[in-house]
Amino acid sequence: MRAPENLLADCGSCFGLCCVALPFAKSSDFAVDKAAGEPCRNLLGDSRCGIHSTLREKGFRGCAVYDCFGAGQKVSQSTFAGRNWRQQPSNSSEMFAVFPIMRDLHELLWYLADVRDRDSTAPLHNRIGHEYDELDALTESAPEVLLSVDVSGLRSQINELLIEASDLVRTEVKGKKKNYRGRDLIGAQLAGADLRGASLRGTYLIGADLRRADLRLADMIGADLRGADLRGTDMLGSIYATQFQIGAARGDRATRLPESLARPSHWA
Repeated sequence: MRAPENLLADCGSCFGLCCVALPFAKSSDFAVDKAAGEPCRNLLGDSRCGIHSTLREKGFRGCAVYDCFGAGQKVSQSTFAGRNWRQQPSNSSEMFAVFPIMRDLHELLWYLADVRDRDSTAPLHNRIGHEYDELDALTESAPEVLLSVDVSGLRSQINELLIEASDLVRTEVKGKKKNYRGRDLIGAQLAGADLRGASLRGTYLIGADLRRADLRLADMIGADLRGADLRGTDMLGSIYATQFQIGAARGDRATRLPESLARPSHWA
């Protein structure tokens, strides 16, 4: 799929919500602890990041790969009609509470968009389109409506459809397919592995060696690719992959990505 414009982050149209609303825990991904609702020390008055070009070097790798799926600008410019939390502090707590909910809704839209136009999911196109339209309409709701959304229940409901779609997509690969759903494959040696049509849903692939592996038509939803080596890996046609996952991994010019994803600038 081509990534829908409304699901791509536009930081210039956002009030730095991910830098304020979300909590950080000091770790290898974040150099400092930060409470939810507390502005990051690197956030400038114009909502830009003061160390954007050196985030990785200064210990903020998590910020470098974070993706809101376009929720930031949606909350800033649509839900709150351009009313900045700095100029109208009375909006702040509600805006910060709405942001992670909107982010979850936009993530679900991303997954639905990935399978709604594939030939193999034709039997589900009407259902996928209906769920997408319903969810998209929900994102246009007022703050009080968004705050009442049962995100967990909604995710479970849509996940059933996503699993059906995944099964149809992966049947394009003939024969038995590997199922690593939820498995711990941290640091696994999978270089050159044939993982076409595999289920990697929720699989821990932190630091895994996936060089030159074949991940075409694999289900990538929730797979943890932090530090995974994707140099020369073929991910064309894989489903439910996100920019966040790709940004957290390592790759190179030989890595083949789905059309919806951009090659990270830090890759070789």
